[in-house]
Amino acid sequence: MITLGHINLTENSKPLIVAELSGNHQQSYELAEQMIVAAAKSGADAIKLQTYTADTMTLDCDKSEFQIDESSSLWQGENLFSLYEKASTPWQWHERLFNKAKSLGLLAFSSPFDISSVNFLETLAVPCYKIASFENNDLPLIKRVAQTGKPIIMSTGMASIEEIELAIDTIHDQGNEQIILLKCTSNYPAKISDANLVTILDMKKRFNCAVGLSDHSLGINVSLASVALGACLIEKHFVLDKNAGGIDSDFSIDAVELEQLVHGSKAIHQALGKVKYDGSESEQQSKKYRRSIYISQNINAGDKLNESNMRIIRPGYGLAPKYYEQILGKQVNQSIEVGTPLSWELIMNTDK
Repeated sequence: MITLGHINLTENSKPLIVAELSGNHQQSYELAEQMIVAAAKSGADAIKLQTYTADTMTLDCDKSEFQIDESSSLWQGENLFSLYEKASTPWQWHERLFNKAKSLGLLAFSSPFDISSVNFLETLAVPCYKIASFENNDLPLIKRVAQTGKPIIMSTGMASIEEIELAIDTIHDQGNEQIILLKCTSNYPAKISDANLVTILDMKKRFNCAVGLSDHSLGINVSLASVALGACLIEKHFVLDKNAGGIDSDFSIDAVELEQLVHGSKAIHQALGKVKYDGSESEQQSKKYRRSIYISQNINAGDKLNESNMRIIRPGYGLAPKYYEQILGKQVNQSIEVGTPLSWELIMNTDK
């Protein structure tokens, strides 16, 4: 069991649904608060912030390597420093936003991006931490987070098996065993064909820990599919209005989709159930409508059973069909009318 604030996450728990606010608040505190209210109304379990400043993320530098030049990027042409200035959540908002979330029954936590942000979040007594994909190789950061003793949720986007193992070992070395790994494809948006969700099964077995999904694909289909593979936590970027802007709005879900994700993931989790054969309890009554052997013509005592006077039909009150060939040619010990379920008591000198 992993305890995330007021939520105990066990192997049989429904997936925890986390709404990531990121920079979709567009530097408006009022909008950020409205997003939290909407996430709560949609049924999310948690909200997550990102704790950094442009200075803690990168250098204020105009060299080419500090420019985003990929044509496929939503942020092509942006300078890293200016992008992070626009996307960051002001630190003075954190306490008020956390308190607002907690007042609505939501778990509230954040992704720190450097050690100073961890130290700041510790003053706010956050219940857990998230390590972002691009920071999963920052071992000093991971070590500092592990030293808090609080649960760590870590995205594994881009990381090799060896890098994931090194991060886990770093956490364990600090005496922290509370780890949730998130399968993640670190493209924005991520192609569904790149989701590779079966990796969740391998991660659970290989790293012996809880595994969830950080989903940057469009819509909620990938997230819902992950539930069937045992994802214990699903994180999606959230926005109030996709058409109103927001740094990550192009791959975020709105309140309607969030509510669909909440209800859909719960339903899929319920459907997983347990290994069960011989039908569920609710199916037992239906067994009477299965096939069995019935007399299909009026017959007299001493007549032999054949393909004309007995048939395998519904309902299921007669002998099971598996006995059909065994009783072919056997004599009946009394007259039997059509529509009678065949039983051993009606067959002459039969070893069952």
